[in-house]
Amino acid sequence: MAAGLLGGYGTFGSILGRFLYPSGGAERVWQFVTPLDRLPVGDSLTYTTPAGAEVHVTRRNDSGGSEDVTALSSVCPHLGCQVHWQPQRNRYFCPCHNGVFDAEGRGVAGPVEGTVLSGYPVEVRNGLLFIKVEPAPLITQASRA
Repeated sequence: MAAGLLGGYGTFGSILGRFLYPSGGAERVWQFVTPLDRLPVGDSLTYTTPAGAEVHVTRRNDSGGSEDVTALSSVCPHLGCQVHWQPQRNRYFCPCHNGVFDAEGRGVAGPVEGTVLSGYPVEVRNGLLFIKVEPAPLITQASRA
């Protein structure tokens, strides 16, 4: 009986400890996206991170530096729908409720007004574009089964 109580309370204490003192967020790593010259000014591409998140990488200027590129989550903060880059209007559009985000990812019209798309750091090294993202999880759902 004592062993059962000790095992039960020990397991409860372990779970409580992980809840009260969670580990820090996953460390982010730099991932290669594309040569910068393959992304024309005004164009956007969808990059899928190793963890599975979709990111819109948009080139807005032509100076050749990191400030030319914006990397924003493709998930609308309103209801989680997929936003789309509209180069002719220089904006991101969420078709679920006609939400509009400017080129910086700030919600400017519709139910998304006042919200912001999550951003990712970008860097240009020797003409190559990199994005800082979370790596793939070590354990996937498929390998748990």
